[in-house]
Amino acid sequence: MHHSVSAHDSQEHVPTEHVVIVGDGQMSLVLADLLTVRRVKTTILSPFAAEAARLASTRTSVRLPSFRLDPAVVVTADAAHLASASLVVCAIPTQFIRATFARVGASIPSGVPVVSVAKGIEADTFRLPCDILDETLNRNRAKPSPIAALSGPTIAAELARRLPAALVAASPDSALAASLQATFTSPWTRIYQSNDLIGVELAGACKNVIAIAAGVIDGMALGMNTKSALLARGLAEIARVGVALGGRLETFFGITGVGDLATTCFAPEGRNRSFGEALARGESPEAILARMTSVVEGVPTSRALVRVALEHGIEVPICEAVAAMVYDGLDPREALRQLMSRATGTERIG
Repeated sequence: MHHSVSAHDSQEHVPTEHVVIVGDGQMSLVLADLLTVRRVKTTILSPFAAEAARLASTRTSVRLPSFRLDPAVVVTADAAHLASASLVVCAIPTQFIRATFARVGASIPSGVPVVSVAKGIEADTFRLPCDILDETLNRNRAKPSPIAALSGPTIAAELARRLPAALVAASPDSALAASLQATFTSPWTRIYQSNDLIGVELAGACKNVIAIAAGVIDGMALGMNTKSALLARGLAEIARVGVALGGRLETFFGITGVGDLATTCFAPEGRNRSFGEALARGESPEAILARMTSVVEGVPTSRALVRVALEHGIEVPICEAVAAMVYDGLDPREALRQLMSRATGTERIG
């Protein structure tokens, strides 16, 4: 991971002129806030006309109660606004990226970069967000859109309060990573660069599954020792899968790996952790998902991850336990008993 750009490099990258954020969730709002402070022209493109109208008039979201969106940010449901974009942010949940960008993609000018902040694996195809974007946007283009990811421990409620955060801009194209670093650096955000796009995206996807298991531990009141052990063993599973699929081992020990995993396992706000907690209290997965306002990415990702691991002959007992609890009705107490009774060998990572 490259820790900084030289001063000479950073001067070459003029701040982006017009950023269009596709999606109207928490991450869209906090990124719009950051960009507005940087005086970057910013548009939020909502997939839903009614939600766009509501957000445009109230400038508030039920998901971020004390947050107010700056009046300078344009909120719209009209994809025509993409025509003037110099950078597009994909802030759509993974399972809906393909449908959304199939609809709005034609409005994105050729060659305009797209950066994803989604974390997940597409349920039926096992594709990561950047793969989905590449397939949706670049199939028949003379000048393809460069695709990148922006990831890290980013609890929206904390970013909304402008608390310090570190993120990673990941792309095989170092000029694009440097440009994203320049665009998203703010008084409260520090951006690192990485060329390990696969590793960064896999770490972001897999940690949501481990977070569900962390929530189950919370729901059963098993304590911090148990949860920290789960985090360590979960990281080992994530790293094994990540390396097998072409990621670099060190990525999983960085901000987007262990950093994001720790936040997701311990933060009270986390959707995946809260889902696991409710599961341990005896609620059915269907009932929990029906009452949660946000997408719980770890649910579809757990099944995709187990199938990918199976294809590659990788052991992922924690991820298997989560998928079994979510999809096969395995009782959380029985899942824990199975995990605790597994034969222990030498601890290893990767």
